[in-house]
Amino acid sequence: MSQGKVNVLLLAACQALAMTGNIVLFTTAAIVGNILTEDKTLATLPLAIQQAATMVATIPASLMMRQVGRQAGFMVGVLIGLVGVSLGAYAIITGQFSLFCLATLLFGVFNGFATFYRFAAADVAPEGFRSQAIAFVVAGGIIAALAGPSLATWSKDWLGQEFAGGFVTIALIQIISLALLAAVNIPTALSEQERKTEGRPLGAIVRQPVFIVAVLGSMVGYGVMALVMTATPLAMVGFSHDFADAATVIQWHVLGMFVPSLFTGYLIARFGVLNIILSGILLNGFCFVVNLSGTHMLHFGGGLLLLGIGWNFMYVGSTTLLTEAYTPGEKAKTQAVHDFLMFAFVAFATFLSGGLLNHWSWAGVNYVGALMMLMVLSSTVWLRWQRSRSVVKTLV
Repeated sequence: MSQGKVNVLLLAACQALAMTGNIVLFTTAAIVGNILTEDKTLATLPLAIQQAATMVATIPASLMMRQVGRQAGFMVGVLIGLVGVSLGAYAIITGQFSLFCLATLLFGVFNGFATFYRFAAADVAPEGFRSQAIAFVVAGGIIAALAGPSLATWSKDWLGQEFAGGFVTIALIQIISLALLAAVNIPTALSEQERKTEGRPLGAIVRQPVFIVAVLGSMVGYGVMALVMTATPLAMVGFSHDFADAATVIQWHVLGMFVPSLFTGYLIARFGVLNIILSGILLNGFCFVVNLSGTHMLHFGGGLLLLGIGWNFMYVGSTTLLTEAYTPGEKAKTQAVHDFLMFAFVAFATFLSGGLLNHWSWAGVNYVGALMMLMVLSSTVWLRWQRSRSVVKTLV
């Protein structure tokens, strides 16, 4: 196996560990927030702060890694996350909501670094293996789907305080990540082309239709996923399901998010990136239909499974589409702006989730998600039509 593919596998393992920690956090944080604060509309605030911190961290993380290299940057991010989850366990034990928010902020900074695992895989992958490399790294989340909810349930009562043990497990995951990152071989120096020029001005890059559609696909796909996923544990508890049921639903959702990555890259190569993004939008539409059909375990599980698969097609597809928008010298700033905008929308959607559920119910969450999805549907159909016209003109 080539060194490039070994690096992709190591980065996939790091992604798996990062997502496992995130799933433990997502499964428990809204419930912890609900316990620690008297104002129940703020229950999802810690998760919103995490997403906002991820948004803010993406640009400095990308620019830092441009100078010192991906490997060093990833390791700095893991250390920040380790401090955050340790603080989170202490905040739960002492009952401090504000301190818990600070803990999720630091973990969000870690995510700002970890989100570039997929781009790092594209950088080190052999020629012709780029979309598959991105998909394989995202597929590392399969382990997260299997391990995350189970770890959250298993460790829930550690340390004598409900849910504090989950943050201990995330800390152990961060330590393992450091060891794996030490084995990754990613060049630290800029390539000759990257040193030679930084490329076009940022304004010219972001005005490209391909950039706009890629960003909208990532923003809305990820934002709607966060909107619905964040509300799910609270909604299920509200409809008299227990925590173990909620954890199982989240597990099926995360399996839906990552199992398709085993073949998403090949589907993109076979059917085209825009068709895969459109398929993801359609699956999200089916998710809303199922969610609005009832509140039994089957409705939550089926809806969240569809949501996960739809997210995968939109996320991997949009990330692949983004690689068409920049030259090697432009990649750092383009990737940074893309992820900044994406996580800005995710932070907004995560915070919105708690208020929608509290004031407009579970149905309101799904109706708002459907309206958001219409925005990216129209832009993707437009770009597909534009490309079809270009092909026809070329043939004529």
